[in-house]
Amino acid sequence: MNIWIVNHYADAPDRQSTRTYDLARKLVERGHHVTIFSAGFSHYSFKEERVPANENWVTEKCSGVRFIWLRTFPYQKIDWRRMLNMASFCWRTFWAACKLRDKPEVVSGVSVHPFAALTGWFLALIMGSHFFVEITDLWPEVLIDFGMLSSRNPITWMLRSLEKFLYRRAERILMIWPRTEEYVQRLGISPEKVVWLPHVAELSRYASLEPYDGMAKNPFTVMYLGTFNNSTGTWVVPEAAKLLRDRGVQNVRFVLVGDGSTRNNLMERCQEYGLRNIEFPGLVPKKDIARWMNQADAFLVSLKNVPLLKYGISLNKVCDYLASGRPTIFAGTPGYDPVQHANAGISVPGEDPEALADGIQQLLALTPDERVQMGRNGREYVARVHGLDVVAGRLESVLLGSYQGEPGVSESGVVSKAQATTA
Repeated sequence: MNIWIVNHYADAPDRQSTRTYDLARKLVERGHHVTIFSAGFSHYSFKEERVPANENWVTEKCSGVRFIWLRTFPYQKIDWRRMLNMASFCWRTFWAACKLRDKPEVVSGVSVHPFAALTGWFLALIMGSHFFVEITDLWPEVLIDFGMLSSRNPITWMLRSLEKFLYRRAERILMIWPRTEEYVQRLGISPEKVVWLPHVAELSRYASLEPYDGMAKNPFTVMYLGTFNNSTGTWVVPEAAKLLRDRGVQNVRFVLVGDGSTRNNLMERCQEYGLRNIEFPGLVPKKDIARWMNQADAFLVSLKNVPLLKYGISLNKVCDYLASGRPTIFAGTPGYDPVQHANAGISVPGEDPEALADGIQQLLALTPDERVQMGRNGREYVARVHGLDVVAGRLESVLLGSYQGEPGVSESGVVSKAQATTA
């Protein structure tokens, strides 16, 4: 098949968001042709990183995957400029696609924001292609849950209408969350269209990690990898660290790797509390993650308590954590908790500093063998459910099923959801 993927924020292997590229590379290895339309402007550095000043788009090949990098309107924060950034991406994608000589059999629109997915649908329409929509953020639901939009706002109505439009016209709805059947059914969409396509882990990327011996080193390093924003609930970390210090626990070190809108606030809170055991290294390239992960004795997931979590979670960093073979402390209460499901660490309620401090102490109190077993459980689980070959195979079977006109494609979604329940 010739497959086009429209994903505003897709990254090449040298950057952070490589899920689309990783799956595309596996499809190329299986004999398919894949093109990814993505912005050259980075959502992380707020800089144009791919497209020269005198060009509107450029083409690059990465391990057989063709990237079309598009110049988009720059922005520095969430305001009207970001909306122009989205609009310019959609416009440039359309014109770049029309100038390509090849025509796709399949177009997949990835909805980090739904306008990119809408562009994918429009291209599929004019090209006579099969259309799939991949949902990595539930707009407008996520905006409502985090207080960015009212449920009665006209923009909410518009986004809800767009959401239904895409769901109805897609042959399959690829969801990163395992329990979204109820959500789409509430919108009048058949849950049989949903296929669970979770985040992926390529275990070979962690081959350089040192074997985990489970020993409680001094200090015991708890590491967070990811973004700092209002959805992550990382505000509890300084609070929990302060509680541990007040309890006389002196042998815990926190390393918070990444960047985002709330990072400076966290650093100020640490300074206010006089906490010297929390470090902020900043962004780390994906190729260097394994080297940083070697420092960790355990990893941390921290989530904000929002209704959206009832559909489960699928986070890149959880795959990284489980693949490392080290235990994970999971602070959150989603409908699907992979750490608890795999018995790969300690789960505590979200946004509860005392519960987080208790969970860290509970992990410290385990024997080395118990911590090693938790790490082993996590690695086995992620290989079985989130392994790159496993997820890419599921994606290929769904795309091929529609391309070849097979009526039983929906069975791929049913089987994958059953695996999520029984794994």
